[in-house]
Amino acid sequence: MNKLDRIGLQLFTVHSEMERNFEGVLEKVAAIGYQEVEFAGYFEHSPKDIRQTLDHYGLAAPSVHVDYQSIQSKWPQAVEAAQIIGNKYIVNVIIDPNLLGDPDIWKRAADTFNRAGEFSKKAGIQFAYHNHYFEFFPSSGKLPYDILLEACDPEFVKMEMDFCWIASVGQDPLKYFQQYPGRFPLVHVKQLKKLPVRTAGDEVGRILYDRTLPDITEVGDGVIDWRRAFSQSMQAGIQHFFVEHDSPQSPFDSIRTSYEYLEKLRF
Repeated sequence: MNKLDRIGLQLFTVHSEMERNFEGVLEKVAAIGYQEVEFAGYFEHSPKDIRQTLDHYGLAAPSVHVDYQSIQSKWPQAVEAAQIIGNKYIVNVIIDPNLLGDPDIWKRAADTFNRAGEFSKKAGIQFAYHNHYFEFFPSSGKLPYDILLEACDPEFVKMEMDFCWIASVGQDPLKYFQQYPGRFPLVHVKQLKKLPVRTAGDEVGRILYDRTLPDITEVGDGVIDWRRAFSQSMQAGIQHFFVEHDSPQSPFDSIRTSYEYLEKLRF
């Protein structure tokens, strides 16, 4: 039986608290038992100060999320900050939603990702892309997620699989793990109470997002079978597992509950 050697937290889960008490949040996260964190913003703290805080509490930050605009206009600065903090991955969390109406956006995004990944690779940092749900609605007859996997250079662009969002559209992550082995070094461990009911208009705007959001829950209680999800971790190339909850009622209770479940999980 296998277990998770390291359990990480996507800090978006506690972003409101981070705004009020940056260092205090990291202290509490470490005290719960998390060993890794993934940043979603630095809250006006310098990379040097962040690195010192992480070291003080015995945390590692293998990855950070950046927006699509940063890749296009602030990429050298993002890479430099990641080097100082000790990030091994920079993840584009989402492409600009305003561009989704462009039928060529996914091919253009793949070109952008390849260029960004080649640049960051020279600095010792791997680029990756994080999925939501809209990558699994056809665009020009093909799933955008498939377009990215086919058009992106495996050396320069990896994937961060979000188990919640791929489940919300009825797709099987293991199918992608088998078809594209080694392409998924990072995953978001996020649970759903129930799968959303899909309608014809779900691919437009935030409809499916807003319907799914209230049913995101702590990791141990929901529809995703984590033993099955993690069963192909080696094939997928997963190295980092980040708990995430988009809108927990009690953030610290939530991350503690999820940590305790994963710490005991065997698969």
